[in-house]
Amino acid sequence: QVQLVESGGGSVQAGGSLKLSCAVSGYIFSMCAMGWYRQAPGKERELVSTRRKDGATIYADSVRGRFTISQDNINNTLYLEMNSLKPEDTAVYYCAAARPKIVCNTLDFTYWGQGTQVTVSS
Repeated sequence: QVQLVESGGGSVQAGGSLKLSCAVSGYIFSMCAMGWYRQAPGKERELVSTRRKDGATIYADSVRGRFTISQDNINNTLYLEMNSLKPEDTAVYYCAAARPKIVCNTLDFTYWGQGTQVTVSS
C-alpha cells in the first residue's frame, strides 16, 4: 500500500512563499503521475498541478507562473514551491499519486495524502 505524507504547510502573508513536500512510501518514479490538489472551505477539490512520468507538467491557470512542481526520485519526494501567495490560495493541499500501469494512457489518482493546511493572510 502506497502512503503519502504531506508537510510544509503553514500561515504566511500575501506575497510570501511556502514549499510543500510529499513523502511517498513507494517508488515515486514508478507512478504514472504525481499531483497536487487543493480544497478551500465550501469549495470542491481542484487540481493545482500534475507531473507525468515523462516529466510533462500542467498547472491550473490560477497558479501558473507562481507555483512549481518537482520531484526527487532518489528520496521519493514530491514538492510544490509556491511563490507570490495570495489569500485565494488558502486551502488544504493534497498530494496524489496515479497508480503504476504498463501504459500510462490514463491517470488514475488512486493514492492520496491526508492534506496540509495553507493559510494566506492579506
